[in-house]
Formats: sequence, structure tokens, C-alpha cells
Amino acid sequence: MPPTERFAAIDVGSNSIRCLIAERGDDGHLHVIDDLKDQPRLARGLAATGRLSDAAIERAIEALGRMKQAAERRGATRVALVATSAVRDASNGADFAERVKREIGIPLEVIDGETEARLAFLSVREHFAIVRGRTIVADIGGGSLELVLAVGGMVEHVVSLPFGAVRMTEQYLSDHRPPEGAVRRLRSAVRQRLRRALVAREWNGAKLYGSGGTFTNAARVAAFRDQGSEPTGGVHGGTLSLAELQRILEWLSTLSLEERLKVGGLNPERADIIVAGLAVAAEVLERFDARGVTVSAFGLREGLLLHLATPTDEQQPSRAKALRRFADRCRTDRRHVEQVLRLSKRLFDTLGKHLGCVPADWELLEAAALLHDVGQLVSYKSHHKHSYHLIAHAESLPFSPRDRLLVAVISRYHRSRPPTKKHPEFAVLEPEERARVRRIAALLRVADGLDRGHVAAVEAMKIRVMPGRLLIDVVPRLATTDLKLELWGAKRKADLLEKLLEKEVMVRPAVVAETKKAAS
Repeated sequence: MPPTERFAAIDVGSNSIRCLIAERGDDGHLHVIDDLKDQPRLARGLAATGRLSDAAIERAIEALGRMKQAAERRGATRVALVATSAVRDASNGADFAERVKREIGIPLEVIDGETEARLAFLSVREHFAIVRGRTIVADIGGGSLELVLAVGGMVEHVVSLPFGAVRMTEQYLSDHRPPEGAVRRLRSAVRQRLRRALVAREWNGAKLYGSGGTFTNAARVAAFRDQGSEPTGGVHGGTLSLAELQRILEWLSTLSLEERLKVGGLNPERADIIVAGLAVAAEVLERFDARGVTVSAFGLREGLLLHLATPTDEQQPSRAKALRRFADRCRTDRRHVEQVLRLSKRLFDTLGKHLGCVPADWELLEAAALLHDVGQLVSYKSHHKHSYHLIAHAESLPFSPRDRLLVAVISRYHRSRPPTKKHPEFAVLEPEERARVRRIAALLRVADGLDRGHVAAVEAMKIRVMPGRLLIDVVPRLATTDLKLELWGAKRKADLLEKLLEKEVMVRPAVVAETKKAAS
């Protein structure tokens, strides 16, 4: 029996550096076999100087050397090393990354806030059943707050904000007793920024999960206050109410650092930054009208391990199978999307050359046809926009990040207004990508309109390109079927196709003789 493969994930955070070493068990889950931690506080002084301090860099290099050695001795065959907010924001972050590569021998990937949030979400999804309903994952690190908003286990929106516990402590508080009114000013700043960044109405009442040391420490302090000790099984999976979090925040903000160091359940290494972390946490709960938060003892590192253990491209299912599986997870109408796919293929084969399409465009149209309605998992209203977000964040889809983005944008335009540079998701594309989206979306819109009733009423089409107009004669599946709804739907969505072809598009029922010919 071949040995079990082991993985190591090292997270260079703003407050601490953690290394997890794990292997995939027979049950399919990752099992941690070693956990190392150090606290070089890379973010200390960053807000004031914009640089990582020399002392913090030396501590970090020393810690990374030990962690690499541990990974090697434990037999890890794959090691991932990532850095987050502190290194990302520091003016000498690139120099630090280069030194790590030179002295430790492992490339340091400086990830953006969205990637950081995704990894935290992967970890929560591994440990909790979040395949139904709306879910919010909040991860408070040393330098930033990451929020992932998901529906049915699918990421719909990601937000990264500079509200880490170390950063907020340096900006608003002090290492000792917070000055008069400081916590109130901190919370006000966070509240205003959250309001600008998030329209929370649709997410009020969603299940909220908290990842990171702020939440685990708050849960341990609450347990000590209530029963004098930490729960036997730890705080993972436990719930902390907003009221209790508020009480702990108010209490700790009145204590000096020396007094906080003696608080039961509070990690002494976090005593100086816990007040800021709790203030951010409280504002997150209030923003989403959450009565409480479920605590996750796992975060970015575990998500990184899961990413390492993902099957290789050769082990992944076929593209079409992966697309249908994603659509099914989003509970789309399978008959409708298969009909739109079939009609899209007919339109592409006939009109693609007139629009300037290339063979690779079909791969994007095929994906958009199958996925265009996934946004209905969030809500029917504006579901085209929700489809964009779900697809754009779906790293499991078998496309490069850029092609996945194009599929997302094409799907976004299957209904409502055609593409315009007033829309930010379209404006950021390169000119040739915008042209590609327009021609593919033009076909998808008509195909979707031809199944407006979601009953696959259209059997076939006869398409003729003529001077000044395009004729689409539609054949019903049954001779008695009334196609008024489908004809109306297709004509309404033919606007973009008309503009690109510079022809009037006429969608009409086929005459009886043509119907028999097309059906034969």
C-alpha cells in the first residue's frame, strides 16, 4: 500500500506565523499531524512606518527555518508558503519575500485579500455543513478583515477590509488601557466602512462563522466566565452570542494590559490586541443583524492544506461534467439549461462566422449556457448579477482564472441590458475581451429567450442571413404548441445581435412546410 502523502501549509500573517502539517486520511479528510506557531508580529509599527521592521523580519526568518525543517522531517512532499496583509502592504514586502526564497529555499506567495478570504472559507466549508442557505464567514487577522458571503456553499461575494487586530490597535488604541472614547471611535470607523462596502439587507439573518484568534479567544473567555474553564472539546463549533461578545469587549476595554494578561481563557500573546479584534467582530455581527457567531478553530492554513490536496488536472472530471455538477449544486433548472445549450450550439454553428467567432468561443458559450442561471440560488431578482459573482468565485470550474471571468461576464449578460462600459465588470476587460463577450453574449441572449417558458418548446430553427435582416424561423416541439412566449422572449433579447450584425432580427414561427422539413 503506497504511503499517505503529506502536505505542509505555512501562513505568514500580520500577527503570527503558523505551520500545519497534515495527511489525507482513509475517511477523505485531512488530519493534522503537527502544528507549529511563532509570533514575530510583522505588522507591528507598519501603520506608522509603512515597512516591516528589521527585528520582526529576523524573527520571521528564524521561525520559517524551523518550520521548514519540521515539514521535511515529517515527510511533507508539498509545502505551500503564503503571506498576507502585513507583507502585502509593506513597502519592503517584496524584499522580505526575496530573502525568504533565498535563505529558506521556498517561494513565498504574497496573496491578495480575496484569496485569503477564499482559503478561510474552504476551511469552514470542510468542517461545517454549509450546503444550504446563506452563510457568512468572517476572518479577522492581524492586518485585515476578510468576509465571504455564500449561498448553498457557493461563494457569491468576497470583501477584504483593513480591519486587522494589530492594525486597529495601532491606529486607535494602545497596548495598555484604551484611551477614553477610543473603542467608540474605532467602532464608528469600522461601521461606516462596512456600510459603504456591503449592502447587508439580503444577508441579514445568515449563518455567521468566525475564523481567527479573535473569535476563538472570545469564546474561551466566555467559557471561563461562565463555567471557570474551557469546554472539554474546545471552542470549535461553539456559539458566541452578540450580547456576550459585547459584554466581554466592554469588560476587557476597562482593564490594563497587565490585568488582561491574567484573564482566564485569553492567550497572553493576544492580550494587547484583543480589544480591537472584538470591536471589529461586534461591528460585523451588528452589520448583518446576527444574534451570534459560530466559532471555527480552523482558518487560512487549513484552507491552504485543502487547496494543496485538491486533485490534479488529470484527476478532475471532464469539463462538461464539472459544469453540470456546478449547475446542479446551484439547483438550476436542468431542462432549461440543456435546451439553452442546444439552441446556443445551433446559433453558434450558423452565425458564429458572421460575428467573427473562433472555435475557442464555443467553450465559453457552452459554459455560459449551462451556468447562466446559477444566480437564482441567491435570488431571482438580479440573478444575472448573482450568476456573475458565483461563477467568478468558483475556482473549481475547469477554466483558467481569466476564462472563468469571461464566462462569468457572459452569463451576467444573458438578460437585462446588454454590455456597456458603465458596468465595472465589463469595463475592466481588455478591448478584445469586451468584443468577445459581446458576440458570445449576443447568441446566449437569443437562445435563452427562445426558452422563455422553461419547457423546451422549441424543436428546431431555420436560420437565414439575408441583406439587411436575419430570419429565425422557429419549429415547435409539438404541432399544437403555442410559441408566442418564446418568440417574444427571443425578439426582446435580439438587441445585441442586431447591433453586431447590423441587421434586423426577425423571429417567427416556421410555416408548415418548413416545419416538416426541419423536423425530418
